[in-house]
Amino acid sequence: MALFEDREKAAERQFVREQELAFRIGARRNKLLGLWAAGKMGLLGDAVAAYAQSVVDAAVAEPGDPALIRKVCGDLIARGLPVTEAEVDQHLVMFAAAARAQIVREPGGRHR
Repeated sequence: MALFEDREKAAERQFVREQELAFRIGARRNKLLGLWAAGKMGLLGDAVAAYAQSVVDAAVAEPGDPALIRKVCGDLIARGLPVTEAEVDQHLVMFAAAARAQIVREPGGRHR
């Protein structure tokens, strides 16, 4: 019975680690998207970090890629920058891969 309980606890710990990793990758992806959009908008200094954080916060407030894409598209269009939802979605895919690579390379990355 103890062996079964040990396996169950190990599976639970693995699930928690995977969920934490997915959350960290998503947050990093959203930050990278925000940094990209801030660059397109010509933001400088603290405004770049503040905008990137606003993208991360928006994703937490209203989960789901469609809402995030609409927010970034709306912000870019409001600045007179032509962009499509498909373009922002392509960047999300690219930034997801970059975020995963960055986090896995960090100390404790995958096994944290």
